[in-house]
Amino acid sequence: HAHLWDLLHGQASGDLLFNWNSGYGVPFLADFFAYLMNPLSWPTALLPRDQGQLAVLLVTLATIGLGTALMAHLLGRLHPGPRWLRVLAAVGYGLCAWVLDVGGAAPMWLWGLVSLPLLGLVGDWCLHERRWVAGALCVTLAWAGNLYTAALATLVAGLLFAVRLFATPRAFRHRVRATGRAVTLTVTGVLLASPVLFVAVRAARRAQPESPVQPLGPSGLGAHLAQLLPTGYGGRPLPDVSIGVLGLLLVCGLPFNRRVRIRERAAWCAALLLVVLTFLWTPTVLVWHGLAIPAGGPYRIAFVLSGLLVLAGWVSLAHRPDLLTLLGGAALVALIAVPAAARLSVDASTWVLLGVGGGAVLAALRLLDRRHTDRRANAVATWVLGGVVLGNAVWSGYAALGAAPDDGFSPAAARAGYAAVRAGSDWPDGRSDPGPHAFTPNDPLLLNGQGGGYFSGYLPTVAALLPHDLGAGWTAGGRQTASVTDPVGQALFGVRAHLDDAHLDDGPPPHGFTAVRAAAPPLVTVLPPGARPDTSSVWSRQESLLGSQVYDAPLPVPVGGPTPTLHGTSGWSVPGGDEGTVFTAACTPGGTAFFHGVWYRGTVSGLGTSYRSEGEQPTTAVAIHRLGTVPADGVVRVTLRPDGVSQVPARPIGCLRAGALEAAVARLAATGATHVEAGGHTVTATLPAGSTGTALLSVPATEGWTCAAGGGRAAAPTPVLGMIGMPLGAGADRIACSFRPPGLTEGLTVTSGTAAVLALVSVFALLSRRRPAHTPRRERRRAARRSPGEPPSGDFRAE
Repeated sequence: HAHLWDLLHGQASGDLLFNWNSGYGVPFLADFFAYLMNPLSWPTALLPRDQGQLAVLLVTLATIGLGTALMAHLLGRLHPGPRWLRVLAAVGYGLCAWVLDVGGAAPMWLWGLVSLPLLGLVGDWCLHERRWVAGALCVTLAWAGNLYTAALATLVAGLLFAVRLFATPRAFRHRVRATGRAVTLTVTGVLLASPVLFVAVRAARRAQPESPVQPLGPSGLGAHLAQLLPTGYGGRPLPDVSIGVLGLLLVCGLPFNRRVRIRERAAWCAALLLVVLTFLWTPTVLVWHGLAIPAGGPYRIAFVLSGLLVLAGWVSLAHRPDLLTLLGGAALVALIAVPAAARLSVDASTWVLLGVGGGAVLAALRLLDRRHTDRRANAVATWVLGGVVLGNAVWSGYAALGAAPDDGFSPAAARAGYAAVRAGSDWPDGRSDPGPHAFTPNDPLLLNGQGGGYFSGYLPTVAALLPHDLGAGWTAGGRQTASVTDPVGQALFGVRAHLDDAHLDDGPPPHGFTAVRAAAPPLVTVLPPGARPDTSSVWSRQESLLGSQVYDAPLPVPVGGPTPTLHGTSGWSVPGGDEGTVFTAACTPGGTAFFHGVWYRGTVSGLGTSYRSEGEQPTTAVAIHRLGTVPADGVVRVTLRPDGVSQVPARPIGCLRAGALEAAVARLAATGATHVEAGGHTVTATLPAGSTGTALLSVPATEGWTCAAGGGRAAAPTPVLGMIGMPLGAGADRIACSFRPPGLTEGLTVTSGTAAVLALVSVFALLSRRRPAHTPRRERRRAARRSPGEPPSGDFRAE
């Protein structure tokens, strides 16, 4: 949201198509669609930039409020009833356990809370054969707001449509027409959102694979039932579906409510049972999540089950549950609570809410069923139900959020970091890197720098591998990258200023932030002709892109402790033990020694430095770490004490020779670009006249880039170890590169065609309304489209 503020105020380095701030340059449109297309996020621009936390809070509250309001309206379309009752029932949806435990932390997922009732209303329009164009636009709004949750909401809205279509007697011809309208407007609405769909699918295909997660194991019936109880948060891997005491009693009483038609009761119970069973069986859980359980936790789709529970509960409430219904519902709740009682997630607050709140709800519902003409009795029932719903919401919110750990985020420190990054800004001549990520995984966006850190589900594999292969760390299997921290890596990416680590130790004001400056080549450099990349080690990869040899990287020799095993170029297997394995390497005296363990887990000691490495393949990679100055005898001794058998590269020790990097940077500055201009998604660079070899742009070579040298024809660049490379041929004094997200052209084409069809349908519908008075046959058809049958005795419409 900080980056959205920068985009809307024209202060971002990139635009909607490309993000210059993160990952040393990554595509952004798919991320914008995934994380920022909630329309309620856009008013973020109206607040000051440093009020980002308040902005996200307001987005969250507004989305919850809109979803709750739409659900209240949908309940009225499902069955008529007093507004205040619909509001109380909808609160169970808006503050269901999924919102408090999962959705509330992510405004983009919360758009699913809006999409479900919105698409349910579209289904209602289809049943009444009206508003085809508006329905298609609503489908587009849902799918554009968040593709992931919209797909799930569409499935459940389709199930709701089917239940309503077959729960009451309808003519076969009407069912065919309503189904046809639903299918055609859904397809049209999805096609209108084609840019989102095409860009997201193309980006997902080339994204870094998600970290492997453990398959779901058997959780037991009691664990799943516990999630229906208020404040019964069992943690993952269980769905958070509680909708409060009122909703629980109502949905449990539905099978016993004789005032609801048997056919309708059977349809609702079957639909609920079907969805619940899909939450219990691992293969269907995988289907809900696109055949891959999210690493962030399963059951991100639990809001759809909560929505169905609220809708089914309203069906029972709208028909005024009698005494048998209330007693049957209470008995079923008791049966649910018995196997859930032994769960650690069910504490005393659950029993208080069930006992006190449940008793009050039963009394108020019984009072409503008596149909008192005295308004005071109805007012008492209203206040009792409102108090129970409010108390349940507050208590559940506290249970879910009250114990959440403090993330330690300091707005004052963030403002100081932002000021320090901006003070060191030299873009596009060089980068100002906000690493080492003090606040969020996306500090380059928060502080508006140009760093290597980025967290995204659409992060391209090449963008994840490039900094990783050059010695940067990563987590989440590469979906969370980090900035390079060694001097050669920073030079390769043109980092001319970066924040130091003082803020981690509560350094001097302002909040310990200092921008450290260093010489670095321009964003575009030139590699000489005939250069051949060497990928044998991280040190050789850095030298290949630098165009100079600056390291001593000898094969280390084990001289003490448990004997390691060398597996060729794959690296060493180092056995665990308290004694530790000692390696020595011969380097040029006076240089600076670095260690790169990549996946190594354990302690590293050498040259007076000792630190702990927390690597774990393939989820967590550790960055290059500085050991110290090479002593006069040129011998670097490193002691490894791994937690168990651990792997390190074949050449984990690299010694940067004194003065070598400075000379290499000076050469690259002399032969590289003399002027660089960076637009939102373009780069142009002026080179020394007659430059030959390969122009190297220090940006990951993601799909979508095209470059032209010397005013020639644009073509896809030639990657050099993951960076954008452009052969200069016989010589060129200028290169120009531009980025266009893959799939955007196709998506816009499909959307344009669909919009034309939609416009024709709108014109035809408008002309049809202007025709003369309807014939008797048309009147009969309109009457047939109304919901058939009189309401059964006992519901609100009967009065």
